[in-house]
Amino acid sequence: MSTTIDPGPPPGAQAAYPTSAPTTPRPGVAAIPPEDLAWARSTVAAISRSFQERVVGQVRLHETLLLGLLTGGHILLESVPGLAKTTAAATLARTVGGSFKRIQCTPDLLPSDIVGTQVYDVRTTQFETRLGPVHANLVLLDEINRSSAKTQSAMLEAMQERQTSIGGQVYPLPEPFLVLATQNPIEQEGTYVLPEAQLDRFMLKDVLDYPTLDEEAEVVRRIDAGIYLAEQTPAVSLADVRRLQALTRAVYLDDTVIRYAVGLAYVTRHAERYLDPALARYVEFGASPRASIAFAQAARARALLAGRDHAVPDDVQALAHRVLRHRIILGFEAVADDVPVERVIDAIITAVRTP
Repeated sequence: MSTTIDPGPPPGAQAAYPTSAPTTPRPGVAAIPPEDLAWARSTVAAISRSFQERVVGQVRLHETLLLGLLTGGHILLESVPGLAKTTAAATLARTVGGSFKRIQCTPDLLPSDIVGTQVYDVRTTQFETRLGPVHANLVLLDEINRSSAKTQSAMLEAMQERQTSIGGQVYPLPEPFLVLATQNPIEQEGTYVLPEAQLDRFMLKDVLDYPTLDEEAEVVRRIDAGIYLAEQTPAVSLADVRRLQALTRAVYLDDTVIRYAVGLAYVTRHAERYLDPALARYVEFGASPRASIAFAQAARARALLAGRDHAVPDDVQALAHRVLRHRIILGFEAVADDVPVERVIDAIITAVRTP
């Protein structure tokens, strides 16, 4: 039988554990000033308006990209071709006045094609460093699973350390820096499975679906109207984005919310204790502590998007699929029985009591 985990107070706690996140921080914790919250709301609204002028529908994608922008966390997208992933990435970069680079991953792509290389100049008899396309504010790695493991590993330093190393010299990446990688789930020829170590570096993974009939018709109308041919002007500046990121880090995260997020990640590693045995047997490996960190960061960002200076358990729960779906590794039996990872995540949400 499955049991329910209770994210109760930490060991040794004396006071009663609160059942929900407070509306104001505890004494000694500085709240975000109301004027800063008002500025954040207006700035996010300006970004959203500019984004929605070119991207029709895709509400969850819109939120996911904003969460990545506010936290600096990288995003992995999975969908069939033609669902506006490239358009969304380019639109977001232009909206904030940032640089945008698109890298089309292929089996023969080399690490130097991404990070850059040194080129010998016969005129000066010196080596000249030419930085690769990863040196941009927003980098789109299109069909990342088409590149080899060696090439994929070239992104690890950039994504984790925010720098690249070329010829023994370290080159910092611009701030803000966001990697948006895409996967095509319907084409398997000439693709490579992404290593778990690299998957874990993506804060969120979102799966996109086809637009509705009305949304698709609106896309055609906007193309006919020439909207996508017009030059897009920035709605905010990179300085505004950096200020939003600083405000995101200042959002209050109560211990109750932290333990709820950690509880969700914990259950993935001990599925046999908390899930139905028929479902738990499909889980081969659970999520690492990076999942708890991703929950905390993204919950703060989601709270700020909602105009709040504190995160609540609902913020964590709304992120469960996007945080966990690429971190829970299912065994071959799950593939054979056609059990999606989302079904396991739903069971995990049920197994952890919401504060």
